[in-house]
Amino acid sequence: MAAGQAAADAPLQLTVQNHHFTPTVITAPAGQRFTIQVRNLDPTPEEFESYDFKVEKIMAPHATIIVSVGALKPGSYAFFGDYNPTLAKGVLRVVAAGGH
Repeated sequence: MAAGQAAADAPLQLTVQNHHFTPTVITAPAGQRFTIQVRNLDPTPEEFESYDFKVEKIMAPHATIIVSVGALKPGSYAFFGDYNPTLAKGVLRVVAAGGH
């Protein structure tokens, strides 16, 4: 299983450190609800946000959040850290069953 890709019911794993997301690309299955666990390793707050899949959630310093995402169609969906949008950015790839 590739980095940034979760098993069926396990949350996708994402961290933010030095105002950058790791990994920068995460992958989820199309047509299924899923969650993303985001760990903020920085000593400052950050806001996990996506206009594409309509999520906005503040993370305290050194905190972990869980973001629930509804079923999405295949495609690429941008996300970013609203407090550091030029540094903290990534892509959620949603793939159909058997897709890569």
